[in-house]
Amino acid sequence: MANEEQLVAACGIDCADCDIRRAATDPALRRTIIAWFKEKRGLDVDPEAIRCTWCRGERDAHWSPDCWILRCCVDEKRLAHCSQCADFPCPRLVEWSKQNEGYRRAFARLQALRSASR
Repeated sequence: MANEEQLVAACGIDCADCDIRRAATDPALRRTIIAWFKEKRGLDVDPEAIRCTWCRGERDAHWSPDCWILRCCVDEKRLAHCSQCADFPCPRLVEWSKQNEGYRRAFARLQALRSASR
């Protein structure tokens, strides 16, 4: 379980499969992500911003240092991921998980980690 937990972001996303994480070594993927942000969100993203050192890494290298899940779980509660929280699953995380299939899988991963730890 320890190796599995190393690959799990605070929100439950599998870091090994995360496009943001993989983009650091894949220039084509980085360009695709930058184009997505431009098209879908109207944002011009600096290519250097498309990198991540995990939720427990340096914040200046995290792709989303202002992530509410990261702030709550890691900064405020000092946990590795949300499944370790006494309030899991909180209503805000449940709503977050409904946004897309990737977030649903992340939430399911957190539920599985919670079950395995009991």
